[in-house]
Amino acid sequence: ILVGGIGFGFAYDRGGSRGFSVDNGLLGLVAIVLAIISWVTILVAGQHISGIRQFTNFYLRWRLRALAYLMLLEDKYPPFGDEPYPTSITIDDPIGERRRVSVLVRIFLAIPHFIVLGIVMIGWCITTIVAWFMILFTGEYPSGLYEFGVGSLRWLIRLQASLLLLIDDYPPFSLE
Repeated sequence: ILVGGIGFGFAYDRGGSRGFSVDNGLLGLVAIVLAIISWVTILVAGQHISGIRQFTNFYLRWRLRALAYLMLLEDKYPPFGDEPYPTSITIDDPIGERRRVSVLVRIFLAIPHFIVLGIVMIGWCITTIVAWFMILFTGEYPSGLYEFGVGSLRWLIRLQASLLLLIDDYPPFSLE
């Protein structure tokens, strides 16, 4: 409910209407609104408002913990909030002014990632079902499937960090 499940946060109904889904949770919806505000402030002033950046970092760290558990990558139940957990993310604050041009076209630059990562996440769903049965019968997560799940999660979080304007670098098309 708070940090959502797996997805990008948009939904389409049968009529083709587009709207927000609960994929990003309630805090994710706040982070999206704050990203829109940040988009304007970065374009106008070249700076990301510190409080918005802190909230978005908090949200993304919590989301990573919840997704790692949901994706069967971690057995320990994730804590509420920002407590220590085996999965983590560190996002350095950008030095100096932000790159306004990259912020301006960020959503368009993400389109290839949406397409390829969408296919990767379909593969992840299939491999996770297989891994769940393997865990059920053998008690172990097959290492190749585990690494694929970890790589999928890394890619998803990197893309979300980019879309939430936490980083300026274009995320790589990689599971690494």
